[in-house]
Amino acid sequence: MNLEILPTRLAGAPENMAIDFLLLQRYPNGGTPRFRHYGWHAPAFTFGYSQKIAFVRGELSARADSSTPAFELCRRPTGGGIVDHREDWTYALVIPRGHALEEVRASQSYREVHEALAAALRIQGVEAVTKLAADPDAGEGGPAGVCFQQAEIYDVVHPRSGAKIAGAAQKRNKHGLLFQGSIWRPAAGAVDWDKFEADFTAGLAAALGTTAEPVPWPELNEDEVSGLTEQYSSPEWLAYR
Repeated sequence: MNLEILPTRLAGAPENMAIDFLLLQRYPNGGTPRFRHYGWHAPAFTFGYSQKIAFVRGELSARADSSTPAFELCRRPTGGGIVDHREDWTYALVIPRGHALEEVRASQSYREVHEALAAALRIQGVEAVTKLAADPDAGEGGPAGVCFQQAEIYDVVHPRSGAKIAGAAQKRNKHGLLFQGSIWRPAAGAVDWDKFEADFTAGLAAALGTTAEPVPWPELNEDEVSGLTEQYSSPEWLAYR
């Protein structure tokens, strides 16, 4: 069993969210974990499955000004807060049902993935550690509301300033675990992202007890991809809560 590394692809926000979800629903055949790094066709924000759209629009409106370009907005299938993808490095990891890392508590899987991420950044001289204590007074405007505004436990941060570098959200169902993560490039600084991906996926593979192996793009059902992309593009999905 290997950690399969899919090719990098660009897509719009609804399609990226649809593909991540379908990788969890349809692709973990044979108990093989899979990883993909991807980009965005246009400026995009995503937000957590349980967040209220009124809160999301209010937060984004408060941060906008006359120079803010148009952007895509999409509700994720995972939890977490609002994520700005305009300058991030985005990835998804699927761990099939029954794997040891899928069976641990959500906090433990979150920590192990971020330990591998922080280690890959440190190889390039970036000061990065996982945050080991939660902030007791964090409210809606904090980590649960807007990602990168404030770090929560086991996020990747700068050890001296506490500034957040990377965060993520998870979804667990009968098929396994979907981990959607984001690294804020300006916070990380000067990074060779190709080398980072190689080091990060090697670290993830070690945590999973396997090795990383590049593979071709999977044969997902295109009708299913387009159908779910359409759903994630709809006003009904956006305003689900």
